[in-house]
Amino acid sequence: MKRKAKPGFDPKAFLAKAAEGRAISKHQMNQVLFAQGDPADSVLYIQHGKVKMTVNSAQGKEAVVAILGPDEFCGEGCLAGQRRRMATATAMTDCEIMQVDKSTMVRILHDEPTFSEMFVAHLLARTIRIEEDLVDQLFNSSEKRLARALLLLANFGKEGKPEPIIAKVSQETLADMIGTTRSRVSHFMNKFRKLGFIEYNGTLRVHSSLLSVVLHDHPQIRRDGEET
Repeated sequence: MKRKAKPGFDPKAFLAKAAEGRAISKHQMNQVLFAQGDPADSVLYIQHGKVKMTVNSAQGKEAVVAILGPDEFCGEGCLAGQRRRMATATAMTDCEIMQVDKSTMVRILHDEPTFSEMFVAHLLARTIRIEEDLVDQLFNSSEKRLARALLLLANFGKEGKPEPIIAKVSQETLADMIGTTRSRVSHFMNKFRKLGFIEYNGTLRVHSSLLSVVLHDHPQIRRDGEET
């Protein structure tokens, strides 16, 4: 009798079920998943929800460094020797999180090439995103930076259809993300709504037409003038 082939390793299945070395937890909006300075002893995988990554300076200033969503990792710095968390992770919505112990993560990365490929792809995508964010901050106007941030929050460019931004993303948070003031964010949000790029009635919806702000010099926007 012919033996059945051993089923291949499924990273999604591994990250979906709790077992030894990994646990699933639920977090309410605004709950801290881990804080800057906490021991870095695990990697978190976001099953559902959105997570805000922030860094606080010694002077008490806070900067938003990333907004993460489903199928993304955070806290992976522990795999590169970080002993303490370099940022604070806070739930922006109700979240479901898979926490994988560092030792378990290292073992799976070593033993399962399929998982390693998926994780390396994640790291490369994160690196590209950081480079794009830097270019965005250096060369684009605050208006374009806001448009890009809204498109990313709505998952434009990812698999599947764009989705409403369910998370309560405040104008202060958006201002921190793009490096401008809340009043400038309010001004541009009102402009985007008047131009039909976004809808806001309890839930923020972003239309693909907002891409015109990022990809082209839209004449209706250019007339207002904007400092970087």
